[in-house]
Amino acid sequence: MTLLPPRLLRALDRFHAARPWDHNAHFHPWVLRQLPPRVGSVLDVGCGSGDLARLLAARAGRVDAVDADPAITARARELTPPAAPVTYLVAEAPTGLPDRSYDAITCVAVLHHLPFTEALVAFRDRLAPGGTLVVVGVSRDGTPVDRLLGIASIPLNVVMALVKNRGRRASRPASMTARTRQPDMTFPEIVREARTVLPGARLRRRLFWRYTLVWRNG
Repeated sequence: MTLLPPRLLRALDRFHAARPWDHNAHFHPWVLRQLPPRVGSVLDVGCGSGDLARLLAARAGRVDAVDADPAITARARELTPPAAPVTYLVAEAPTGLPDRSYDAITCVAVLHHLPFTEALVAFRDRLAPGGTLVVVGVSRDGTPVDRLLGIASIPLNVVMALVKNRGRRASRPASMTARTRQPDMTFPEIVREARTVLPGARLRRRLFWRYTLVWRNG
């Protein structure tokens, strides 16, 4: 988006401030499609307000949802029905993750906040045989392909804002109040490092300034 004139950038910022939509939640259905219809246990890293954790709870026997922010974790607990099999933990990833194995691990727009290799090693070591790791990540623009996808995402971003808000002004969802950080790794760097730790991992660039990673343990 840095290729756009400053005036247009400011206009887009005002437009999206009035019609916010959660880019990460947009990928939640895709995350669920990577997992079996029923799964025993799931670790959701960087759960935020718990939107994905609650979706996972509909098909999992147990969901451990971890976030480093006590305030957003408290909000997640408030939004989650008491009967849902979700346990929220305030902890720093990857060092504070529960020391147990999981049938699935999910991580959406959080990996660029963490030490990349250390986090992938921690996920790998906690994934049960046959389990699935699903990541939606954010990378730094570093190639012409990245820039083209970024440019293509701009008009689509406007359309999605109109569709999801149905033309009305809306307040920011709780899921969009978490702290943000700019990524420092490009997609080619992410691919090289990820496949060193997770041989056979499938990575793809996506629209809306995201990439995805799927790895199955065996």
